Amino acid sequence: MRYILPLREGGSLPALAEADDDFKYVLKFRGAGHGVKMLISELIGGKITEILGLKIPELVFVNLDVDFGRTEADEEIQDLLKNSEGLNLGLHYLSGSITYDPSVKIDPLLASKIVWLDAFITNIDRTFRNTNLLMWHKELWIIDNGASFYFHHSWQNFDAAAKTPFKYVKDHVLLPQASKLDEADLFAKEVLNEKVFREIVNIIPEDWLHWNDAEETPEEIREIYFNFLKTRLEHSEIFLNEAKNARG
Repeated sequence: MRYILPLREGGSLPALAEADDDFKYVLKFRGAGHGVKMLISELIGGKITEILGLKIPELVFVNLDVDFGRTEADEEIQDLLKNSEGLNLGLHYLSGSITYDPSVKIDPLLASKIVWLDAFITNIDRTFRNTNLLMWHKELWIIDNGASFYFHHSWQNFDAAAKTPFKYVKDHVLLPQASKLDEADLFAKEVLNEKVFREIVNIIPEDWLHWNDAEETPEEIREIYFNFLKTRLEHSEIFLNEAKNARG
């Protein structure tokens, strides 16, 4: 209902906005740099975060109509909003939250679960430079999974992509505290399975699955995501060993 302000500079220009339920949300726009693929990363990554029992703001689908942001003076933002008409993604705004300070020690198993999550979904953007973690009500919350599943930008060699060691784990902000990676791996394999993955890929809106750079149908694209998740979990030792070696 109301565009409040952009949250930071950058290609994606997420924004704080008020919706018709009177709550405020951080909006991720389909008209931003990586388009609907970034929204898919946020959605799949966010749902896996929830299933692992980690804290993440509530995810919601957000419809933007033609009038949204019409009074915005910034031409770049006007163009972004115009190109984002339709279905977008929002995360509940955590009012009063602060950016996580990497010098603050957290539970080693929690750190290990978050490192495991990001290695699993191939999220390259949880670093000392940009933690994408918030402290809210004395708990650690995960935000911004939009840089995950980067294989979908090249959209080829899906099986090989699922079996990559994820070398970027060496830059993860919580890796120095992640001393229980084996325990995190065992836990993840207890709660993640094919049924969970099928349910997650089935909630990807079909509207987000019509790509100009892919010949596959929406159902075929869903199946590729499903197989990526299934294969990556089956071969978690590949990225797990990479993380343990990086710690060493």
